[in-house]
Amino acid sequence: MENPKLKAFIPFFYLVWSDDILTQKEFFTLQEFINSQDWISQKEKDILFSKINILAPPSREELTGWKSEMEKVIHLKPSIRSILGISIVLSKNDKIIKDLRSAFIKLENDLGILGEEAIGNFRESKNTFTLNHQAVNRFNTKKLTQVLDGKQSAIIKKVKSVISRPEFAYETSTDTDVYREKVYHWCKILAKENFGNMAFPKKYGGRENLVDYFTVMETLSYYDLSLVIKFGVQFGLWGMSIQSLGTEKHYNKYLKDIGSLKLPGCFAMTETNHGSNVKGLETTATYNHVDQTFTIHTPNANAQKEYIGNAAKHGQIATVFAKLIIDGNDYGINAFIVPLRDMNGKTLKGITIGDCGLKMGLNGVDNGTIRFENVVISKENMLDRFASVNEKGKFESPIPSDNRRFFTMLGTLVGGRIGIPRSALAAAKSGLAIAIIYSDKRRQFGPEGGSEVPILNYRMHQRRLIPLLAKTYAMHFALQYVTNRFIDKKESEVQEIEALVAGMKAYVTWSTRDILQECREACGGKGYLSENRIDALKNDTEIYTTFEGDNTVLMQLVAKNRLAEFRKSFGEMSTIEVINYVYESTKTRISEKNPIVTRKTDDEHLLDNEFHLNAFEYREKATVTSLAKRIKKLIDSGLEPYDAYNVVQHQMIDVSQAYLERIILEQFQIAVQSVKDKKCKEVVLKLSQLYALSQIERNKGWYLEEGYMEAVKTKAIRKMVNQLCWEIRQDAVSLVKAFDIPESCLAAPIVL
Repeated sequence: MENPKLKAFIPFFYLVWSDDILTQKEFFTLQEFINSQDWISQKEKDILFSKINILAPPSREELTGWKSEMEKVIHLKPSIRSILGISIVLSKNDKIIKDLRSAFIKLENDLGILGEEAIGNFRESKNTFTLNHQAVNRFNTKKLTQVLDGKQSAIIKKVKSVISRPEFAYETSTDTDVYREKVYHWCKILAKENFGNMAFPKKYGGRENLVDYFTVMETLSYYDLSLVIKFGVQFGLWGMSIQSLGTEKHYNKYLKDIGSLKLPGCFAMTETNHGSNVKGLETTATYNHVDQTFTIHTPNANAQKEYIGNAAKHGQIATVFAKLIIDGNDYGINAFIVPLRDMNGKTLKGITIGDCGLKMGLNGVDNGTIRFENVVISKENMLDRFASVNEKGKFESPIPSDNRRFFTMLGTLVGGRIGIPRSALAAAKSGLAIAIIYSDKRRQFGPEGGSEVPILNYRMHQRRLIPLLAKTYAMHFALQYVTNRFIDKKESEVQEIEALVAGMKAYVTWSTRDILQECREACGGKGYLSENRIDALKNDTEIYTTFEGDNTVLMQLVAKNRLAEFRKSFGEMSTIEVINYVYESTKTRISEKNPIVTRKTDDEHLLDNEFHLNAFEYREKATVTSLAKRIKKLIDSGLEPYDAYNVVQHQMIDVSQAYLERIILEQFQIAVQSVKDKKCKEVVLKLSQLYALSQIERNKGWYLEEGYMEAVKTKAIRKMVNQLCWEIRQDAVSLVKAFDIPESCLAAPIVL
């Protein structure tokens, strides 16, 4: 092709033939484009069509010639970053080609050409684009660590210094009893450091600092997760149940000994037949008028307490959740303190304790079963902050509504739903640190006759790990926000915040499960070896998706809250306000679905924070509106509300996902703006852009169905995700090092 204008097509022809296969889609895309150009004569079109003839593909010599021409362009103008840039130079800066910039960019997107990565095919130095792409230190990791740690920097450093001591060397014994005793020993050390009583009132030896307590749990999670759960059971579940559900007499009697681990205890809620459905618990606490006591009893085998941490070996006492029965009347679920063992560890009369045995993970925690055979306890052992039995043997409560009292009681215990996702996130960070550092070192394959290439340079490997790194950073900042909202909540915000906490617990623990699986696979056989720790991280966090609430159930709770907020917003509006709201929403939809917007693909737009947040907000509003309409239609058609909700459960999960992802992105963008160091801000901004675009790409089917985007735009987003992965790859090692995980905790030989 001697005609300069036709040479503009050389990069496209080379790329579609470079893998020796011209697909039907590529053929039709090029054919349609060529036919649509009026400036090309029929004779010229025939020449171009001859280059995409499947029956007569270009020779190896012709392909080599095309590549040579493009390499010369890149050599003369190394600043070129697009295929179109090469086409313009090859056309000798022809005005027609320049004026068709948007059409050629669309062609590039339609063919799935990947920007700068594709340019690398034409650089003169053989395979330097892939081969020499490597980790660099472009920002100060210590400054980014300070951003991540925030105001909790001091307590984080203190915890890291403790778990880096020689006595915290990992336990390698496969004997469960040995492991359990070691974890108990570690817990005692943490208690001596006053980490356990961190959230308790100062009057009882604590520091009244719930943020630091959650931070301690998260930081410990870089080390051993059995220790984290043992710590959480003793000081969080057992200790906080006394603090949250008890009164002064209970604080005086128990809190100091709980904080020092002098009194190891349990949190006995879950039963064999009832986990998430707390209202359905069958254990009974029957009031005895004669001696003012309660009799705790397990009515059948399926009502035994199960999976109870600290029960099988160390627990001396438990907070037991049971139905309060007075004169044959059921007053709902209440909490009672029930002794299990004496000071010598001997099981008390009427108590039968079993061992849950070996589990998928967390085998340093002594989970057990507990059965009660008419165990009598003192009236003082009822945790009576929200309900009590008076001197006349009558039930009393400052909250008259049974439902409200029940949910108020449970609401005081939702702190565990903050500790668990923060712990999970630390495990995800550890897994990513191991996988990314290893991927930067591990070399595999490469150009014929050349050096092997770091596997993190391969597009697919970047695609596997780097969006997950971006998501991990996003969840980090979102969890900080949720923690602060939970601690500073107002009475009017309680239900919203409890739903948000429940949703984040589900979202983060599910994400951690998926992240660690990808990390394991990304490390190949090395990831399968126990010495490299990913197996422990995977197995130990597996239970996180179902304890402190089954994730699927929690996400339905979130959706119901969003529906309640949706109805509330309409309930407070006048007729005219409803009309205006609908009009404004419709107007927004119309403007966002404008053909120019749905097809807009320039880099500035695709990387724009406002575009990202608008897309997330649109999905959130559209899914909840759709769900509300569908439920109403089902109920209006005669279906019972219970059945209507059952029909739409899958849609409820979509509503919750959209809501949570909007909050996560929103908080990530706010966090980026608060970063003061310029270089740190640049890389964190790229992570936020990658999180946003990778989530949009993941949900591209929904956006396409809605008409919010057209195929040309979702393809451009895919291309931009690839580009961001490529750019962040150079910072990936520094980004995981910014987590500042102690070497003794990371401990995987493949990262040393």
